[in-house]
Amino acid sequence: MHYLESILRVLLIGLLLGAGLPAVFAFGLRAYSAAAGGIDAAGVQHPPRPALKPVGLLLFTFVLVVIVMAILWITRGTIIHHFGVDPYPFIPRK
Repeated sequence: MHYLESILRVLLIGLLLGAGLPAVFAFGLRAYSAAAGGIDAAGVQHPPRPALKPVGLLLFTFVLVVIVMAILWITRGTIIHHFGVDPYPFIPRK
């Protein structure tokens, strides 16, 4: 049962980060571009919605933070070895 639980956790995280993170980026891009308004490919005029610009920037920031955290997690051992600083002191090392 322990192996099945571990496999399901890896699958869930893989789905969230593998498909979810690009989807969050796409929603941010869509919100950021909708904030400017303009004319689409069909020739329809869309009014600017400035309230969506901070939403797009917030989603971009979230994606950037997740990417930086993942890089720090992957390089955690090297960072501890060379600098003596643990980027995740609240998570025990194995």
